[in-house]
Amino acid sequence: MPPPLDPGPPQWAFPSPLDAEADGPVGIGADLDPATLLAAYRAGVFPMPVSRGRVLAWWSPDPRGVIPLDGLRVTRSLRTSVRRHATTVDGAFEAVLDACADPRRPGGWITRKIRRAYTELHRLGWAHSVETWTEDGRLAGGLYGVAIGGLFAGESMFHHERDGSKVAIVGLVDRLVDGGATVLDVQWTTPHLLSLGAVDLPRAEYLERLAVAVAQPQPEVFGRPSPAHPAAGVHHHR
Repeated sequence: MPPPLDPGPPQWAFPSPLDAEADGPVGIGADLDPATLLAAYRAGVFPMPVSRGRVLAWWSPDPRGVIPLDGLRVTRSLRTSVRRHATTVDGAFEAVLDACADPRRPGGWITRKIRRAYTELHRLGWAHSVETWTEDGRLAGGLYGVAIGGLFAGESMFHHERDGSKVAIVGLVDRLVDGGATVLDVQWTTPHLLSLGAVDLPRAEYLERLAVAVAQPQPEVFGRPSPAHPAAGVHHHR
């Protein structure tokens, strides 16, 4: 499969995250063009609007949440859920994005501008989704994020069925390990993510790991979309 399309150089330069406050933004403003977003992720920064979506802020929290790819915690009940579901990659990107952007969700931050920006990143081959499907073909959960070299920067997840998002994470980690990735960024840890083995890293350590990860070749794990239905050819978890 062809590599992701290069959108060219960004028009903006981000301040060093090391100079930002631990719980404050790195910067305010700029835009959501593909080149800007890719430069941000390579610098350890991600967008999250504030003031009800009216102000675009860029963040690099300290500490930074990651899921170690060799430390995913899968309980017996989650393993049972894994066996009952199938996963796809890029089988329903916009459906996943819409579910994550559901305005009924508490703390929602995915605006229409964010949705358009990541849909364009997906078209260019940088943003990807992992979907979880029930045996009768219903979308049970999923997640989306950005893949650059050995980095997968998780952005948001959702579930319609119990364990729907957790099964998607298991499927994501399977693929990242297969593809030789080294960093799964989850931004901030939450009880949900901690239950899966997420840990907090000091910002400086995260940035060191990030620099190595984004210098890796782009993995092929996201190069070929799976069919948008749990049928023949869909990856089932090992």
